[in-house]
Amino acid sequence: MSNSRPKVGLFVTCLVDLIRPAVGFATVKLLEDAGCDVAVPAAQTCCGQPAYNSGDSPDAAAVAAQVIDAFAGFEFVVVPSGSCAGTIKVHYPELFAEDPALLEKARDLAARTFELTTFLTQVMKMEHIDQHYAGIATYHDSCSGMRELGIKNQPRALLSGIEGLEIREMSKREACCGFGGLFCVKYPDISEKMVDAKVHDIQSTGADTLLGGDLGCLLNMAGRLQRKGYGTKVRHIAEVLAGMTGDTPPIGQKEKNS
Repeated sequence: MSNSRPKVGLFVTCLVDLIRPAVGFATVKLLEDAGCDVAVPAAQTCCGQPAYNSGDSPDAAAVAAQVIDAFAGFEFVVVPSGSCAGTIKVHYPELFAEDPALLEKARDLAARTFELTTFLTQVMKMEHIDQHYAGIATYHDSCSGMRELGIKNQPRALLSGIEGLEIREMSKREACCGFGGLFCVKYPDISEKMVDAKVHDIQSTGADTLLGGDLGCLLNMAGRLQRKGYGTKVRHIAEVLAGMTGDTPPIGQKEKNS
């Protein structure tokens, strides 16, 4: 790697933008602390995953083409979400398989795109983050991140260096939480049973904190934990790694003064 600071385009994701901006700010801090120059292209949109998963390939391709243009010129594109990163890396080339010109651009973007913890560990070669978090946490492996991108050891490697943090694994840590994007809308009864099983597994660890790298999964589990009356704190891994847990309440919990 050259001595110059890598130029990174941050793909914010819809859920981070609309529901949990703190994850975006934490991601920027992590990338800048790692030695990157970070920009957030204003022209970026949804990655197109909802349309793609529902079989609407034409609209998914139109969204993807806009994303490809928005992130042209960046050395790297970093995404604080395994599912959105997976859409760009795995499914964008599939969308343009019959369009040689756009296929080349899609493959180029895919090669430059990384999920956050993968980028920090494998590209920036980070082995230790000097932060503190007092608590016992369990980590949820999201389906898209783990199965499409191989994200499993990367977040745990980064969390292992956090002072005061103990990680306890769930017995079925690789089991789906039941969110699955449109899956929870199409099959709510099945989704509810799946998240209930996940909540039981989380509670069985004795952890006071649930961490993960996909906001959709975390919102799903946080909501169910709240409805079950559990006080488990739910946070995106970026918030803990960046040391930005003091000013923002855990996902699904109210501000202290509200």
